Amino acid sequence: MKSKRQVKEVSAGGVVLGAEGVLLVKVKNLKGAIVWTFPKGHLEKEETSQQAALREVKEETGWECEIICVFGHAHYQFKREGWLVDKTVHWFRMRPLLKTGESDPREIIDCCWFSLEEAKDLCVYPSDLDIIRKCEIRSPE
Repeated sequence: MKSKRQVKEVSAGGVVLGAEGVLLVKVKNLKGAIVWTFPKGHLEKEETSQQAALREVKEETGWECEIICVFGHAHYQFKREGWLVDKTVHWFRMRPLLKTGESDPREIIDCCWFSLEEAKDLCVYPSDLDIIRKCEIRSPE
């Protein structure tokens, strides 16, 4: 039986790969744990997934980027305040252009570049580990 306390969410984010490696953000998740993950966030009204991904990466990392290609989609479910959240994240491969600001301190604890090997050791979410595996098998563009 489908839960009546269910909500759908759509987010977009960036897999930013540069000469220094891959860009990750350190955040506190819904359970209060501190985790490293890829920058992402909700789409705002009238915003495309591409626009949201570029905006979120800039807000969370301070990096202006350009989209290289669609990287894929992640779909997962979790509970928030008794509600089942059915979430889809649209991922875009990005190239860093210019560091123009700092991370948003209200959301982001830290932001750093890591090698893919380091990122694999730091990330805990299955969808993030899938992204890292895809990065390892794709050649740089």
